[in-house]
Amino acid sequence: MPSFLLEIGIEELPADFSRQVIPQLSEMVTIDLDKFRISHGQVHCTSTPRRIVLLIEEISKFANDFIEERKGPPLSQAFLNGSPTQSAIGFARSCEVEIEDLEVRTTKKGDFVFAKKIEKGRLINDLLIELIPNWISNIQGRRFMRWGSGERRFSRPIRWIVSLLDDELIPIHLDSADPEVHSSRITRPHRLDQSSLSIKSASEYFLSLQNVGVEVNRDERKAKINHLVSQASKKYKAFPELSSSLLDELTDLVETPSLICGTFDSSFLTLPPEVLITVMRVHQRYIPLCLANTLNENPLALQSENILLTKFLCISNGLLSAKDNIKKGNERVLRARLADAKFFVESDFKVKSIQRNELLKNVSFSQGLGSVFDRVERIHWLVTVLVEEVIGPKLNIFNIKRAAMLCKHDLVSQMVGEFPELEGIIGGKYLLNEGESKEVALAVLEHYSPRFAGDVVPKSDAGSILALAERFELLFSIFSQGKRPTGSSDPYALRRAGNGIIQILFSRNWKFDINKFLSKSINHWIALFPKFNINKEHIIKDLSEFLRQRIISQLEDEEHDIDLIQSVVGTHLDLERLLSDLIDTRRRVELLSEMRKEGSLSSLQSVVARASRLASNSRLSPQVLSPLDIIDSSLFEKTSEMKILELIKTLEPFTKTPSIDSYSDLAKGLVQGSKALAEFFDGDNSVLVMSDDLKIRENRLNLLAILKNQAAILADFNEIVG
Repeated sequence: MPSFLLEIGIEELPADFSRQVIPQLSEMVTIDLDKFRISHGQVHCTSTPRRIVLLIEEISKFANDFIEERKGPPLSQAFLNGSPTQSAIGFARSCEVEIEDLEVRTTKKGDFVFAKKIEKGRLINDLLIELIPNWISNIQGRRFMRWGSGERRFSRPIRWIVSLLDDELIPIHLDSADPEVHSSRITRPHRLDQSSLSIKSASEYFLSLQNVGVEVNRDERKAKINHLVSQASKKYKAFPELSSSLLDELTDLVETPSLICGTFDSSFLTLPPEVLITVMRVHQRYIPLCLANTLNENPLALQSENILLTKFLCISNGLLSAKDNIKKGNERVLRARLADAKFFVESDFKVKSIQRNELLKNVSFSQGLGSVFDRVERIHWLVTVLVEEVIGPKLNIFNIKRAAMLCKHDLVSQMVGEFPELEGIIGGKYLLNEGESKEVALAVLEHYSPRFAGDVVPKSDAGSILALAERFELLFSIFSQGKRPTGSSDPYALRRAGNGIIQILFSRNWKFDINKFLSKSINHWIALFPKFNINKEHIIKDLSEFLRQRIISQLEDEEHDIDLIQSVVGTHLDLERLLSDLIDTRRRVELLSEMRKEGSLSSLQSVVARASRLASNSRLSPQVLSPLDIIDSSLFEKTSEMKILELIKTLEPFTKTPSIDSYSDLAKGLVQGSKALAEFFDGDNSVLVMSDDLKIRENRLNLLAILKNQAAILADFNEIVG
């Protein structure tokens, strides 16, 4: 069976679109092939900066026939004395078949006539001529453009199309383009090669372009870049600062990858390493070379000596003949960028951070919420409250408050104005350079972390407190205005702030009652913003529910099963208990996850489920965990009742002190109680819970209700599936 090749030749594509078009096209093609009943093998999509490529293996030359069976009138109505009636004639005509082609079949309701309508499969050439322009038109992306006088829109102008079914040219025409595009066998090699290349057949396409230096396969191109960087790094005994996002971007910026190693003047090593790395990696797409791990060991380093090499790697899309010129050009550009950065740093050093802090009064934060300086003062207040409320760390209150007052000073620095990626980082380094303590500087540097899902959290206690205050300030201020994240709309990144709060609290293992903190803080916001008419009860409820959802999101990111998360954090559960101790919440989810892995969770669930079925008839409060003054043993008729009483007395101590050990003991005790529960319900020593004697019935129901309440300390087992 033949292979089909489609190449869409384009002017240089944006890197993100080049990557995003692959799954789009693959999905559209697969859907249409199935829709039009076209048998095929694997569908391959790939891209380079100047071409989007589709290859369909083993595609059939004809679409499969469409066979539709229709049920007609009963035989008695279709034929009379062996002759077709108008009913049969009309049915045959509607199915486009002859009368003699009708079949008689016996069904449960009697004999009926059936017709088999066959729609012959179309020639694949004709189908492709129709489908390909639609595939191209339906590709979506941001910032599409028109070119020339045509109306066609695409990420960049489409300049050529190659469309081959094995060695047969499929004539494709793209109207509304300027100039109009017609398919041919002619593709174009590297952009610096002005020649053309004729493709004889679909099977020769990839090899033909490889022979002229173009690696069309994106995965192969990515692997080659990774290999080139790895080999060069080993040669220089260095660690490449190559993130996955930069690797993806480089892959989509070149189609003939080659590696160039450039150098820069050692005088620039007087700059902080993050400055050099940001200039190289973010702004120039170069790969800095570090001495392994030294950057993480000293996050406050003011200079790059013994941290970075004076070499950098560059992935070029140029021809080998131009390699020397490309190297010199990249070194010249980098030298100018680093010189600018050095000028900004030296200029910033001339201004004290406390002076910059005053300039924040001129920077608006958000309408109705004052300046960034006002925000800093609110963060400072929150830090004071957090220091009082958080239980666990030994904190230097003076240093944390100092860090809070100076945490945003670098927003008006020249360096952050040019390189916003360095906010916080450069602020901490400036403070250290001015003689502030390492704790203050590190707290300022860390307080933006985590910046995204999976990012590192602050490592210092002071940095963690400041990061929490910064995020809580944002939530309180925006919620006080009556604004909430809705659907995909979250312009203030409140969800990210909430996720950061949960990540930090989980990582620090601190005991922290969020309920008390919210109540105290909202009182302060009410005093600060009387014009907002803040309803304390409503805003605390909204914030609490918002944080519940962030907890669920974080636990899902940690790959816990959603039913186990819901059993501990679900919306019908006690929100006040949940927010009073997040570490307790996490421990319970982790314990359930561990029990599921070990295979012991189902036994626990079985015990609780059996007790809960009848316990729902009890009027006992869910807060009752002790049998004292509740259970009357004088009403017992069987020893199995005493065994249940002994069980709940044994479990009671484990319900009083929340800890991983007590939860584990509670779970084990419940599982071990399965024998007592079985005896209570089954066999010679069993009892009739719903006794006609109301006192005995209530006593037995209360036994089960207390057992159910004790299990609920761990989780709501009704939420757990299987």
